[in-house]
Amino acid sequence: MTEGIAIALIFTLAGLVKGVVGLGLPIIAMGLLGLWLHPLQAASLLLVPSIVTNMVQMAGPGLPGLLRQLGPMLAAVVLGTCAGWWAWGGLGGRLAGLGLGCMVVAYGLLGVSALRLSLSPRASARLAIPTGLVTGVITAGTGIFVIPLVPWLQASGLPQERLVQAMGVSLLVSALSLALVIGGSGHLGLAELGGSALALLPALLGQALGSMLRQRLNEALFRRCFFAALVLLGLHLVWQAWP
Repeated sequence: MTEGIAIALIFTLAGLVKGVVGLGLPIIAMGLLGLWLHPLQAASLLLVPSIVTNMVQMAGPGLPGLLRQLGPMLAAVVLGTCAGWWAWGGLGGRLAGLGLGCMVVAYGLLGVSALRLSLSPRASARLAIPTGLVTGVITAGTGIFVIPLVPWLQASGLPQERLVQAMGVSLLVSALSLALVIGGSGHLGLAELGGSALALLPALLGQALGSMLRQRLNEALFRRCFFAALVLLGLHLVWQAWP
């Protein structure tokens, strides 16, 4: 009972952050659930909320064109996830906890620094496939699918609304790829899907609250606090997983 309440609160918080800033659900959920759950259990819980919230986020005009634009990167994500699953020996391998902590720290530091990279259209296109492959490999090892995917999208010069839509599309494909390899390995049965479906409601509730709060919050301050908290969480995960 206590664990169920904790999981619901985590997904409410993760959904709220996603509603405010357009991202953050997988890294918050994996980071906090990783404090006591096996990475494979945490990733299985994450799947349905991540898939549904990103389907909501990707809705809008211009989707077919966006899919064509992101197509090579999205295909590389799928390939990288499958290759990474084989290379790591499945999510939750020996270094999974340490890798999870390092990814949370890296993403937090990137956000705290407020570093704004910029890529020309030509450079962005050249990096599309490597970005997808690396994101997929990291996803298969840690359950986190934001690095280097999100920084690449942010550096590609997309208008704000199109950027939010592109993140929804890209994170959806990453989540589906993770579901594919977890399901293919026999670790995604009805019990896991049921638990993930139950986590959807608090995630959607949090996302709705975040969307309403977006206009009332100082988004820059919220982002700084959020990323600083991620750094602390990631350092704790690293310390917890250190051999």
